[in-house]
Amino acid sequence: MNTKIELHNMLFYAYHGVMPHEREIGNEFEVSVKLEAEISAACASDDVNDTINYATLFELVNMEMQIPSRLLEHVAGRIFNRLTQEYPQITSLEVRVSKRHPPVKGKMEKAEIVIYT
Repeated sequence: MNTKIELHNMLFYAYHGVMPHEREIGNEFEVSVKLEAEISAACASDDVNDTINYATLFELVNMEMQIPSRLLEHVAGRIFNRLTQEYPQITSLEVRVSKRHPPVKGKMEKAEIVIYT
């Protein structure tokens, strides 16, 4: 039995960006993660050790968000790799990283990169 776990719109203040001021001043970022995994043991046991703990997922994402990068692609790739290394039972994964109010000449709510299997 496959199960989906989704963490929506986790918010972080981080220092990612191509422009030097983005790495000095920082910006708000949103990260969403969707995954599928075989965790049927948790359905029967009611034991957090038998599942992929969403609090631990959040902490892993948080650790990667604190490492400055120039590109959202790099940030999303690091998160993707970290989660699949920590949880080999993941069979499908989608990572969305959005920069709120990116520095463009005009108004934009956010710019987003999506990496998935």
